[in-house]
Amino acid sequence: MTSSPFCRYDLRTTDPDAARIFYTEVVGLDFADDAPSSEEPSVLAVWPLHEQARARGAPPHWLGQIGVADVEATASRLVALGSEPLGPTRRAQDGTAFAVLRDPSGAVVAVRASTRRARRAPVAWHQLHTRDLDRAWAVYSELFGWTHTETLDVADPAGGHKMFAWDDSGKSVGSIANTGRWPGVHPHWLFYFPVADLDASAARVQARGGRVVASPALFPNGDRLAPCEDGQGAAFGLYQSAARV
Repeated sequence: MTSSPFCRYDLRTTDPDAARIFYTEVVGLDFADDAPSSEEPSVLAVWPLHEQARARGAPPHWLGQIGVADVEATASRLVALGSEPLGPTRRAQDGTAFAVLRDPSGAVVAVRASTRRARRAPVAWHQLHTRDLDRAWAVYSELFGWTHTETLDVADPAGGHKMFAWDDSGKSVGSIANTGRWPGVHPHWLFYFPVADLDASAARVQARGGRVVASPALFPNGDRLAPCEDGQGAAFGLYQSAARV
């Protein structure tokens, strides 16, 4: 089975210009990929949060899009597995088809027509906060060919953190956990951007109007990560690899 990783990350926000400055200065994101390129897929984009979404109470957020060969078929299968379509399949400015859905636990995700992988991956870790780990894993692994690498056993959340890879390479790229059951945490995908010095980057987050939501967590291998919010309230994370220290 062909594996399907996230292929694009769109920030939908109330102040695109301020958001570009924030992420460029805090984590060094390069939004030059906004323009379609025949040589490499667009990876990052910033868009105004749609008025209809704002009217429904949607906050600024990052929307991850998983690359698939057939958007309609994948979206239909997601719905059959308990997901909710958030509108019809649409076309991006370059004509690429994409569909936005709410997965069975309530996390919003998109599928996008793409069979190519970007040479540069801007996200170091993909974390799904869900209310039903087993169901979420069944959906994502079946549809996208992700493989289980290891489970980080902890008392809370129940079931621990299930880590996964895009394929059989064995390289973990994210985790799924029942953290959506915690008070104040809603089901969502949280994307962590790589930084060389997490403490320095966390200080820049706060100095530029953002917020560090929780103290940095430590993985057994020494990697550190911290959930944050930008100046408009969109959730994101910082990820420092022990291998880079």
